[in-house]
Amino acid sequence: MTESLLTVAYIAASALFILSLGGLSNQESARRGNLYGIIGMIIALVATAAGAGVNSDGYGMLAAAIVPGAVIGAVLAARVAMTSMPELVAVLHSFVGLAAVLVGIASYMGPAPSLSGSEVTIHAIEIYIGVFVGAITFTGSIIAFLKLRGSLSGKPLILPARHILNLGMVLGSCYLGYEFVGSGHGSDHPGLMPLLIMTGIACIIGVHMVMAIGGADMPVVVSMLNSYSGWAASAAGFMLSNDLLIITGALVGSSGAILSYIMCAAMNRSFISVILGGFGSDGGAPTGEMKTPEGEVTAVEVDEVVDRLKEASSIVIIPGYGMAVAQAQHSLSEVIKILRKKKKNVRFAIHPVAGRLPGHMNVLLAEANVPYDIVLEMDEINDDFPDTDMVMVIGANDIVNPSALDDPNSPIAGMPVLECWKGGGTIVMKRSMGTGYAGVGNPLFFKDNTDMLFGDAKTNVDAILAKLRE
Repeated sequence: MTESLLTVAYIAASALFILSLGGLSNQESARRGNLYGIIGMIIALVATAAGAGVNSDGYGMLAAAIVPGAVIGAVLAARVAMTSMPELVAVLHSFVGLAAVLVGIASYMGPAPSLSGSEVTIHAIEIYIGVFVGAITFTGSIIAFLKLRGSLSGKPLILPARHILNLGMVLGSCYLGYEFVGSGHGSDHPGLMPLLIMTGIACIIGVHMVMAIGGADMPVVVSMLNSYSGWAASAAGFMLSNDLLIITGALVGSSGAILSYIMCAAMNRSFISVILGGFGSDGGAPTGEMKTPEGEVTAVEVDEVVDRLKEASSIVIIPGYGMAVAQAQHSLSEVIKILRKKKKNVRFAIHPVAGRLPGHMNVLLAEANVPYDIVLEMDEINDDFPDTDMVMVIGANDIVNPSALDDPNSPIAGMPVLECWKGGGTIVMKRSMGTGYAGVGNPLFFKDNTDMLFGDAKTNVDAILAKLRE
């Protein structure tokens, strides 16, 4: 492929990627956005493979790498349930970070580029920054995967003088960067040792940074790591002199950063404090003693829930990760159809961090064909709870916890929540009285107008559906 055709193909792919991001910004156009992204990536792959950078002898090796990877990726993606999608995303972010590290080291270890003067310095800086960001993304994404999987506790790891420790590691990396850039790009690779030491330090920074972030902020972490993976890919594009990789990485990095900022604003959190670690608006641990929820819990059965649904005219449903685990969204969609046929005002309230991934609940409800117009964000529906007859919380905990507003010593203090307790009555579906992902007790369960329907969410929703059909 000639250079001009390659440029045209890259421009077309970049335009499709931009259209893809625009489509993904809205639920109704998300499918079209995904299609644009797929077409753009196919064009990019074909154009790159047909470009002058790959000779005919390299196609066999390229196929040997692409085909098994594509097959493994397709099989794993097809087998992963929606509840495990956040874990898959975190793992994929780690692959991008590792790729950036390997590309950077290989670029330095390879033949010296035909550069002169300041170009040599710029290339060395590209390599160093790419490896640094990639290493943080790699280990940080692995820790995020383990937290999302439940292999590691969702509680933040707050080490003494952790900010000083992070600052020391960053300053050490800066000094090593000075040594690396000043060593040049000789055949004996004089800067390899500073580069490898920095890689190890960056890996530790990635581990420590995500370990210090609590469970309630994990959706922000996933979004943040998505941004990091984009910048790592963009840095790899500079190292490889690939314009499309630079553009694509910049699009992913900037969109991920904007999404992280929007989510932090919706949660009343400082973006910087979330990155530095810990719960709360100041990024630090609570200084006082947290209140312990007390009172009596009222348990109800399915029959009573059905009777209250029949009597209510305004109903709000709050889904959480428990609904995703139980896969109750399809049965719930049928319940909604029956209630709406009875002329009841049924809506869904979605918290920005419901689930383990930005938009996790929206995807689940769309998968179950729940109409988009009745799925509302927190700021659109929070003021309506006082005029709501019945609220049904399905598998949610931290996002409906009043202690976020009432207890300044709570680990989730300052986080806006769905104020469902202001409604006429609340039914909470949970397996048990266990705490949520943030490990915080919930006073909602003990309020006078709250009743608990214990058991598996899908089993209970199926039972409600059967009663309503009668």
